[in-house]
Amino acid sequence: MNARPSVLLIAYRCDATDVSESWAAHRWARGLAERVDLTVLTTHRAGRPSPASQLPGVRVVEWAEGPRPKRLERLDSMMKPGYGRFARRVRRWVKDALARGERFDVAHQVSPLALRYASPVRGLGIPYVMGPVGGSLTTPAAFAPEVKAPWFTRLRSLDRFRLRFDPRLRRSYEQADLVVGVAPYVRDVLGTLTLRRFEVQAETGFDVLPAREARPVTGGPVRLLFVGRVIRTKGVRDAVRAVARLAPTTRVTLDVLGDGEDLAACRTEALDLGVASKVTFHGRVPRERVDEFYRAADVFVFPSWREPSGTVVFEALSHGLPVICADRGGPGHVVDVTCGARVAVNGPEDFAAGLAREIDALAASPARRAVLAEGARRRAETVGSWDRKLAWMVARYVEVIDAAREARGAEATHAVA
Repeated sequence: MNARPSVLLIAYRCDATDVSESWAAHRWARGLAERVDLTVLTTHRAGRPSPASQLPGVRVVEWAEGPRPKRLERLDSMMKPGYGRFARRVRRWVKDALARGERFDVAHQVSPLALRYASPVRGLGIPYVMGPVGGSLTTPAAFAPEVKAPWFTRLRSLDRFRLRFDPRLRRSYEQADLVVGVAPYVRDVLGTLTLRRFEVQAETGFDVLPAREARPVTGGPVRLLFVGRVIRTKGVRDAVRAVARLAPTTRVTLDVLGDGEDLAACRTEALDLGVASKVTFHGRVPRERVDEFYRAADVFVFPSWREPSGTVVFEALSHGLPVICADRGGPGHVVDVTCGARVAVNGPEDFAAGLAREIDALAASPARRAVLAEGARRRAETVGSWDRKLAWMVARYVEVIDAAREARGAEATHAVA
């Protein structure tokens, strides 16, 4: 097809002033609007700028969300209790639009990111794409005794059950013309579902590679960096334990940027293991200062073992940092031997020992760090560039649209015959 495709983008939240998947949905919308004829269906959260005001020149249909109590913010972020109402509004709007004679070449549900949300356009006769989707990773059994989280986080364990037995959710994926996962593990989570097509693409990325200055070899300690929420699943405790297991000749410091309910336990762990002088917990840090830490670091350590994608991994790679991560989830897909090292996740002791081995090896070899730094920039460009992601997605739209037209043509021919 030669004309710009008409795309209906479904984004539960789409806000450049927000974080995580809401920000990513806005970035998809902004980039796609330059390449396709776009209609965005989304919500407007109280106290935030209107999505329409953030996407000038784009057709945006938005529904107001009521205010959420501050104490329920994390529950709202994780479980999205307002999604059901939003989905009903979307379905009704699309039916009315089709009845008015509007036509869309393809629909794309770009958020929520989690796998637990059925598509409101299933069965409406529009070819559609779901994703990038991710999540539903389980906690390895050996780590479970150390994980203390709010009660509602345990509801995520129902995701795999619903993917087996919820007919609306199953139909959403099985009727989708394309399902996009943030990493290959998503296909395993979807289990026995019969998908028409499955592809991998991360949900976030970067616009321009940051300017990079050569890091001089000073002879001082190798600077390790962690950025993210300090909760047990992010693996900060494992990083602290790894520092305590390093060879006597290995000199490092570890900067931990972020806050969370596991911070106190991590501080205690550092004191108990005798490495408090090597580990600095900075708490929440302004964005501009985070970039300063990226520029000053030598190695990025991100031992999160239940990570769907890992935005900070893309940030670290774009800054030319070798990455040591868990061989699981999104980071285990993004990081390869050209840009870092992956550590198997078995139990806490083995995991910490594996992290320590990789830190020892990189700390001992400035030459290897330099090679991996170059590889990190190349890997970032390959998997994280928004320009590449957007071009990739538009190409998938065209394939989905062409396949749907061929299928309709085949059906018409068969009906005549």
